[in-house]
Amino acid sequence: MENRYSIKEVSQILGIPKDTLRYYDRIGIVSPSREHNSYRRYSKDDLVDLMNIQIMQYADFSLEEIKGKFQFHRMQSVDPAYYQEVAEFLDAKKAETRKKIAHLEKVSQLLDVAVEALRDLNYESDQRLAVFVREIYRDLHRKDPGTKEDCDGHQN
Repeated sequence: MENRYSIKEVSQILGIPKDTLRYYDRIGIVSPSREHNSYRRYSKDDLVDLMNIQIMQYADFSLEEIKGKFQFHRMQSVDPAYYQEVAEFLDAKKAETRKKIAHLEKVSQLLDVAVEALRDLNYESDQRLAVFVREIYRDLHRKDPGTKEDCDGHQN
């Protein structure tokens, strides 16, 4: 017979709070079997699923995305179209992640320029900061076509 783990054991092994494990069961993302006393009993497959969930959450997937897209081992036969759909979903997620990286790079540059301007208070560093801030402001408004003027009241 396969080894089964209690909710307390799983919580200790994987470092997932028991309340989180109960929540996953309630929403159907990982549903362990139940004993006659209705205690949850987790299989090795359940532990693998929970580890994969932790990895996907680390990769910034929401629980809805995880639940909706990643139920491979639960399906007896998987339609190749399903794999294609998941691959497209992952491509879109990767593109979204690259956008976030580009945004964070820009924020990091802004902080570098701001720190430089504050550490070396002079006209040149102040101007560099002003130029950079204007560039970011323009980028923001390219994404939001509803805004027509910049902070100086000029039309874009």
